[in-house]
Amino acid sequence: MNVRTSVDFSRADPAPRIADNMLDLVGQTPLVRLQGYLDEAAVNLLAKVEAMNPGGSAKDRPARHMIERALADGRLKSGDTVVESSSGNMGIGLAQTCAVHGLRFICVVDPNAQAQNVAIIRALGGQIELVETPLDGDFLAARLERVAELLNGAPDRFWPNQYANTDNPASHETGTIAEIDTALHGDIDYLFVACSSTGTARGCRDYLRAHGRKTKVIAVDAEGSTLFDGTAGPRKISGMGAGRLPDLARGQRFDDVIRVSDLACVAGCRRAVAREGFLVGGSGGGVLEAVRGMQDRLRGKTVVAIIHDSGARYLGTVFDGDWVARELGASESDVLAMAGLMPSA
Repeated sequence: MNVRTSVDFSRADPAPRIADNMLDLVGQTPLVRLQGYLDEAAVNLLAKVEAMNPGGSAKDRPARHMIERALADGRLKSGDTVVESSSGNMGIGLAQTCAVHGLRFICVVDPNAQAQNVAIIRALGGQIELVETPLDGDFLAARLERVAELLNGAPDRFWPNQYANTDNPASHETGTIAEIDTALHGDIDYLFVACSSTGTARGCRDYLRAHGRKTKVIAVDAEGSTLFDGTAGPRKISGMGAGRLPDLARGQRFDDVIRVSDLACVAGCRRAVAREGFLVGGSGGGVLEAVRGMQDRLRGKTVVAIIHDSGARYLGTVFDGDWVARELGASESDVLAMAGLMPSA
């Protein structure tokens, strides 16, 4: 394990800025150097901690951007209702944004949505519409059908459509990657990003190419995802992969695609806690394991992993041994072995 560096706390930090509202706190999330996660000490690995957004995830960025752009061009006005399909984080980001702007919000979810995320959406004033039956075996298709029903004949309702709205990747192009690029003065060899709509990865790639960076963008996808010509299959970890191809993902290409299993995501989450004291969400665990799988090729490189949310929202799944055994068929020792955390004999 790498030797940790110390921090000089003798210098007083500047006074924190005063935000005008909660949405003004979206963005400018920190980077943290992960000095113990990898076994290869020669990799400069940094994590972009998107859980530090006020709604707790990277989805705060597109949620704010999509709504504020619609308000600016007249597609939305105060008092209108926003309707969106979400498995959790986007719903939370939209509920928060709508509350600030005086908008109503209806979130269409299915039984796979985590109860904690649904509770947060409700607490933020959102109305929950639960779709209980998949359409042709696909819950996303059923959710989108319900969105269409809720929009039908209601001119005061607006669908941001996170799956096709180019304001989604634009929020990451002007925010997430611009912040990383500025902090590292353009010195980024590899960027690892989990994909679902591909909004984050697409926005980051477009910024890097527009600025002439040579950074390799690695898309991390779930096994069982239809992205990047994949084949649909069972997936238990939310926030990564797609059961049907979103419009934003059509034709998108990145420098490499790495697919990770649900169990690898769990192992990455456990390793991040054990090695870094870093409680990461399911997709973050998968991203970090994708980096670890490539670590021998990354010696001497500066690598950034975007960690979309916190493990605090996965306490009943990824961090619950009973859930892992029931849903993934893996024991605690299986998880620890995959995470490289088994004690030596």
